[in-house]
Parts: sequence; structure tokens; C-alpha cells
Amino acid sequence: MIVFHTDLDNTLIYSYKHNIGEKKRCVEIYQGREISFVTQETYRLLQMLSERKNQVLIVPTTTRTIEQYQRIDLGVGTFPYVLACNGGVLLVDGKEDENWYRDSLGRIRDSKTELDKALEFLEKETRRTFELRFIRELFVFTKCGEPEDVVDDLRKILDANVVDVFNNGVKVYVVPKALNKGKAVERFRNYIGADYVIAAGDSGFDISMLEAADRGIAAPELAQSYPFSDKIECPFEGKLFAESMLETVCKYCLGLDINGGK
Repeated sequence: MIVFHTDLDNTLIYSYKHNIGEKKRCVEIYQGREISFVTQETYRLLQMLSERKNQVLIVPTTTRTIEQYQRIDLGVGTFPYVLACNGGVLLVDGKEDENWYRDSLGRIRDSKTELDKALEFLEKETRRTFELRFIRELFVFTKCGEPEDVVDDLRKILDANVVDVFNNGVKVYVVPKALNKGKAVERFRNYIGADYVIAAGDSGFDISMLEAADRGIAAPELAQSYPFSDKIECPFEGKLFAESMLETVCKYCLGLDINGGK
């Protein structure tokens, strides 16, 4: 069995803030507003993969919470498996696997001291512009002004062997290393009995996932900023990453003709 782990935001879907052309379809509505889209070509390629369930299992693998993930409708039906909360939560046919979540909590038990430090620091942080969230008691999230400086300050007080500190724009995260996407890929490989794993992503959250896969596909910006191993490739930069990434999966990894044949 081939398993294809794909990040969502800026890998498969794009917010309204990104110009992805006129040929697009809405995949997420929030508070009555259309906020996320895929191109028609992305949708076509995703349909091709979805129709070949006997060849490839698509597993959305995202830092989004369950509620945030459930706002998305890609138009290809319900995915049998979804890894949410950076891999700390597994959905099976849309329902949470309680055993997976309990195991996730057990895996990050040794990270509690560092997570508490982060919560205490950010609670008092004057540059914080958003509520402080401890997502499912798995990782810390907030938004800050001067996010790079906040990340630098957090890294000075936290044990880098135990937790990772990221920012994605103004969003700031403190995530146990035991809960990175790479660990989730390894866990799911054993859970499902995968023969071969492909992964695609665009941000620092996805580095461990790309390296844990048998074949990784990185967005150009990420590939330019991180020294990946030889098993990571970067598709043609002249196309939208979602499209070139899915073409790569279809054509090279699955032997599918992107124009509709076999």
C-alpha cells in the first residue's frame, strides 16, 4: 500500500490572500466568508488520485484542529484517515480514534515542563496579540507582533531537545518533538502497514514529515531554505506548488498519466 501524506494550507489549498488565478473553487467557508480555495487543476488531479483508492491512500496531515479541518470540503468525498493537531489526533472515517490520542498524550509526557514554561512566558508576553491556546494539551499556539523575536526569546528559555518553536507569519507554536509530523508518519506507517510513503509540504512543520517519508516533495521556498536529503525533490518552480506536487505524485510515484490515461 502507498500512503500519501499531504499538508493542507499552502500545499494543497490556499487562502483568499493568495492569487491562484480565476480558475478556482472554494473549499472552506468560515463565518459566511469564502476563505480557502484550490485551483480547478488541483481539483482534477486530486480526483484522479482519489479514484484510485486501491493504489494510494491519501492522508491529509495538518496542524489544524479537528474543527478547523472539518471546515474544509475538497469535493472528493471523506478521507478514510486524517491526521490533525500535527499528528496528535487521528480521524478514522471522520471520527476521532481515542486510543491514538491517548498514545499521543503519553508520548509527550516528558515535554510537560517545557510546555508549561512556554505557557507561562507567553501569558505575560506583551507582544502577544491573540489568546493563548493549549491545543488538546498537545502543543501551544498564539499570535504575536514581532513573531520572529518572540520565537528567538522562547528558544532561549526552552530545551531544544524536547520542543520545537516555530512561527508561521504572526502565528507562534511550541510543539513537542515527540509530536512532530515525522513521528506521526512513522506511527501511521506502522498503524496501517504501509509499503511506501510519500509526503508533501511547504513549511518548517513539514520538514520532519518529508524526511520520514520514502519520498518527499517540498515547496520551492522550503527547499531553498533547508538542506534536505537526496530523497526530497522540489517540482518545477514555474507552477503553483499544489499542481506541480500532485502531478509529481500522479506521474512519477503512481505511474498515472496526468492527462487522464494510464
